[in-house]
Amino acid sequence: MKVAGIQWNVRLGDCEYNYAMAEKYIIKAAKQGNEVLVLPELWNTGFFPKNIYDIADEKGNYTQAFLQRLATTLGVHIIGGSVAVREQKRLYNRLYTVTRTGEIVCTYDKVHLFTRGHEDEYFSAGFRCGRWRLDGISMGAILCYDLRFGGWIQKVMNEPCDVLFVSAAWPTKRGMHWDLLNRARAIEHQCYVAAVNTCGSILYGHSQVIDPWGNILVQAGIEDEIIEGVIKPETVVEIRNKIPVQADIRKDLY
Repeated sequence: MKVAGIQWNVRLGDCEYNYAMAEKYIIKAAKQGNEVLVLPELWNTGFFPKNIYDIADEKGNYTQAFLQRLATTLGVHIIGGSVAVREQKRLYNRLYTVTRTGEIVCTYDKVHLFTRGHEDEYFSAGFRCGRWRLDGISMGAILCYDLRFGGWIQKVMNEPCDVLFVSAAWPTKRGMHWDLLNRARAIEHQCYVAAVNTCGSILYGHSQVIDPWGNILVQAGIEDEIIEGVIKPETVVEIRNKIPVQADIRKDLY
């Protein structure tokens, strides 16, 4: 399965520009023969303007229709990163996964809100895992700060996924953590990690695809870029058979 990570400099508060750029890069990535396209975190508004409540997508209706139109027209699956959604007077940092037939197979609200960045003062936290299957491949998703919480990722992976998608707006000053945590999650869960970040003056970029052995297969720089990687489920099976970590977990203790 060919996967493309779409990294770009999301403009803070400029939804019209951001949707236009998302469409441009989705079309480009699809024409390059990729089957699954992955977007970064809060790509509709940026992370995040003070007027985010006013410009958030009401009930996610616009974003859902936008992703469904592109997915069905181009014949691709889209892991929709996340967008700011306004619903019942609350804001959610929400991911949609849309299949090539237009079906929304996952809606995931970010669970861990970044209190240091006051995200919790604007958004409401989710409480469910993001998991689904596409073309026979099991998949899971987390958003940015979730990456730091190994216990949560273990819960997501309780039904082992072949690939974990990470969409983020990760800052440059903590770039080392981004690189190490993504590789650590791939190694400890013996799965592919496809991590897609935004870029810009304070954001790190460096979107990457990592194999279940922890090897970085492809990595972006700090500019707008589409990265491409190949997910091979047979590699996941091979590595899990070689070192059966999941089978050896002491579930009687933790």
